[in-house]
Amino acid sequence: MMDYNHYILTFYPDDTDLRRLLLKHSRQVADRSLQIAARHPELGADTELLEAAAMLHDIGIVRCSAPSILCHGDEPYIRHGLIGAEMLRSLAADDREALMLEPLARVCERHTGTGLTAAQIERQQLPLPRRDFCPETIEEQIVCYADKFYSKSSPDRVRSVEQTALSLEKFGAEGVRKFLAWAERFESV
Repeated sequence: MMDYNHYILTFYPDDTDLRRLLLKHSRQVADRSLQIAARHPELGADTELLEAAAMLHDIGIVRCSAPSILCHGDEPYIRHGLIGAEMLRSLAADDREALMLEPLARVCERHTGTGLTAAQIERQQLPLPRRDFCPETIEEQIVCYADKFYSKSSPDRVRSVEQTALSLEKFGAEGVRKFLAWAERFESV
C-alpha cells in the first residue's frame, strides 16, 4: 500500500489550517475518484494509485500565493501542479521510489483545468514551461475530472456537472467539451 501520508507530512509537518484544507479537499477528490473506479471496473484504473494521486495532486499549493485559500508562498497559483510534481520527484531516494513517485507527479502537473496544452500556455502567457500538461492515463483523467467538483475556497460545496462546466469556461470551450465528455464516460452507470 502506498503511504501518501508520509509525503503529505514531509511538506505539511504541522497541523495548520492549510494542511486541514488540503486534506479535506484531497479526500473529497479521492472519494469521488474511487467511486468512479468502482462504478467502472472496465476502465481498469489502479485504485491504489488513484487514491494516492488524488491525495497528493495539490501538494504544491504550500509554495503558492493564494491567501484566500490560506496559501502564503511566493509562486503564482497556476504553478501549483508543476511545483507539486517537482516536490514529489525531489523525494525519490532511489530508482524504485522514483518509479513509484513518477505517476503521482504526473497527476500533479496535469490536473489544472482539464489539462493545459503548450498552445494554451503560450496564448495566455502562463508562467509554465511551453509543453503539454494534459491528462493521459485513466488515473490522470479521473483525478483531473473529480477535482473539478470541489473548490478549496468553498470546501463544503460540491458543484454539479453543469456548475462545473460553467466554471471551466474561463479555460475555453475545448476544456468544457473535454469535461463534458468525461462526465458522460464517468457518470454513467
